[in-house]
Amino acid sequence: MPSSVLTESNLPGIPLLARGKVRDIYSLGDQLLFIATDRISAFDCILPNGIPGKGRVLTQMSLFWFDFFRDDVANHVVTADVANYPTELQPFADQLEGRSMLVRRAEMVGAECVARGYVSGSGWKDYKATGAICGIPLPQGLRESDRLPEPIFTPATKAQSGHDENIPFADFCRIAGPALAEQLRDLTLRIYSKAAAYAETRGILLADTKFEFGLIDGRAVLADEVLTPDSSRFWPKDSYAPGGPQKSYDKQFVRDYLETLDWGKRPPAPPLPGHVIERTAAKYREAYRVLTGKPLP
Repeated sequence: MPSSVLTESNLPGIPLLARGKVRDIYSLGDQLLFIATDRISAFDCILPNGIPGKGRVLTQMSLFWFDFFRDDVANHVVTADVANYPTELQPFADQLEGRSMLVRRAEMVGAECVARGYVSGSGWKDYKATGAICGIPLPQGLRESDRLPEPIFTPATKAQSGHDENIPFADFCRIAGPALAEQLRDLTLRIYSKAAAYAETRGILLADTKFEFGLIDGRAVLADEVLTPDSSRFWPKDSYAPGGPQKSYDKQFVRDYLETLDWGKRPPAPPLPGHVIERTAAKYREAYRVLTGKPLP
């Protein structure tokens, strides 16, 4: 596996459509090229260091789940085999191998579809303040990280600052249209429940996750990334102890380190020391290995 870090792709002659916090997206007519870089963000700031192999983990894990859900929902992937990419992309194979996907363009739904099976994150803050999450009433007396009686659907939109903002289902209906909103709610909860049941057999609790959907030829498809450590909370089952935060397979090492610094959580972000980079890289690789049962290819 290449040990080099790719923090920004460079494909001269290929139109760059967008650079997100992690992904670089290029335009190829009716298709798009997604490249997952090794960039990492925390507190909505992109850090100067990349995490070796992170983009490969995100891509390979998404491909695993796209295949896992193939009988439940269509997706936008055309191929992730660089050998089958268009000729104009072949000179950039070293940047693309293992970390890219060629996908169909989709008309994206303007909100994220979030499924929660546990009280955590913004859901915990919402519950403490209101006794509900996204307006969905919940039993009294729940502790942080408690399992919910049943999974709930809590859609979210991106605010200007980059934070997700939970919205009521009625607002989601206005964004997506009532019929599509109901379809995506039911689909989100179904595939979350299927993934959570599988993950638990691998010793992982899927606390919550966010999906993104689009429309291709009028049909809803699963798009972007799926059930990665960047879009989900994965907790080791053997250390699960409700009543506070949980250990997790994500960038917690990065957040914990940054919390020790006198930094205002505004750009520019400080550099990460080597031990934080390596522990974070190892945690991403471990998440892939534990969930899929095989090492990162």
